[in-house]
Amino acid sequence: MAKETNQDNAQDNTQTENGNNTNAGRIGTSITPEGEMTANVLLEALGTTIEPDLLVEALTHRSFSHEHEGAKNYERLEFLGDAVLELVSTETLYKVHPDMNEGQLAKMRAKAVSEESLSKIAREKLHVGPYILLGHGEAEQGGADKSSILCDIVESLIGATFIQHGIDEARRVVHHLVDDTLAEVATEGPALDWKTSLTVKAHEMGLPDPHYQTSVAGPEYALEFTARAILGGGGEVIGVGTGSSKRKAQLAAAEMGWKALDSRKGEMGGKQNGKTHKSHHRSHRKSNGGTQDAAQGK
Repeated sequence: MAKETNQDNAQDNTQTENGNNTNAGRIGTSITPEGEMTANVLLEALGTTIEPDLLVEALTHRSFSHEHEGAKNYERLEFLGDAVLELVSTETLYKVHPDMNEGQLAKMRAKAVSEESLSKIAREKLHVGPYILLGHGEAEQGGADKSSILCDIVESLIGATFIQHGIDEARRVVHHLVDDTLAEVATEGPALDWKTSLTVKAHEMGLPDPHYQTSVAGPEYALEFTARAILGGGGEVIGVGTGSSKRKAQLAAAEMGWKALDSRKGEMGGKQNGKTHKSHHRSHRKSNGGTQDAAQGK
């Protein structure tokens, strides 16, 4: 009976003074719609504590706040968390790689804090998808597993940690979340900067510089950009990518384009090796024939 009373109180707290629903008070014993996962599970994975109202704000997507008047969304916390993440990751790379120049460090940082990397952390370390508060439309479109939203959530949780505990605890949480990724990117080659790598690859193959055409679609709170990587003026599309920003879409297109050219280069190399082998075989036959003729006195 006590459990039912606590649950009723938590639901009552989701009402504002004028009766409109907000996301406040959704963390009592649970913050998921189904009531199956507790906030403590998420906070344990994050490695820190965040007070309930701030945690709810950090998990609230703009689509939810559009449908619930007075509900705060995570965008301000994401803005703050992005800055903290960039500071700590930059500091770490600077200390760990004293022999790398500014350009190399910048590429490594960009990869480590990219949408791809942060969404992977959200899925595999935090398992945060079921906790995210989404509007009905966004939820139906699978927003809880959308990389752009998961990336934002990681940054907003870092921002919330900074607000509650300050820079030292926020720094510790960032290390807890991204140190493995920072170590991994140090071993990567072209993936550190797909656009630059694609341009270099095109030059190596005697092809014109790639350029990008980008379009955007979707509602304001869930814009999706589509980019096409195109070689020169001929209009050959070698890669297509999507993302939550123009930059992310172009990076995805550049990655696909680089892999396409790399595969093409490999095929060309294989054909060239085949021609060289045939030429060598013909020369060998002629050489053997000449030797045999000489031996026979012809």
